[in-house]
Amino acid sequence: MQRVFEALSSSIRRQILAYLSHAELTAGEIAARFSISKPAVSQHLSVLENAGLVASEKRGQYVHYRLVEDNLVNTLNGYLQDVCPVSRPLKSESASIAASAPRPPEDQPPAST
Repeated sequence: MQRVFEALSSSIRRQILAYLSHAELTAGEIAARFSISKPAVSQHLSVLENAGLVASEKRGQYVHYRLVEDNLVNTLNGYLQDVCPVSRPLKSESASIAASAPRPPEDQPPAST
């Protein structure tokens, strides 16, 4: 629980959680939204991951980050983002990113031969 409170103590980390509320983003996409260095953003992502709030997956040369959906803290944080004047616009931007992201093709049944 200590790690969770430490993770949520930073406004930048709370903003990152808002950006990830609807969309999976790469570390570079997250860093582009802040006026701090990429290593600093990576450190914030590491704290969030160590607290169990975000998960990462390396795909090719990029690391993709997403919220850990079944985490109670993320559920409560999502509710607070809806009423927070700072996080609400970021959450809306996340929804826009998710809506414009290309969708993977749906599973096709195997062709009969």
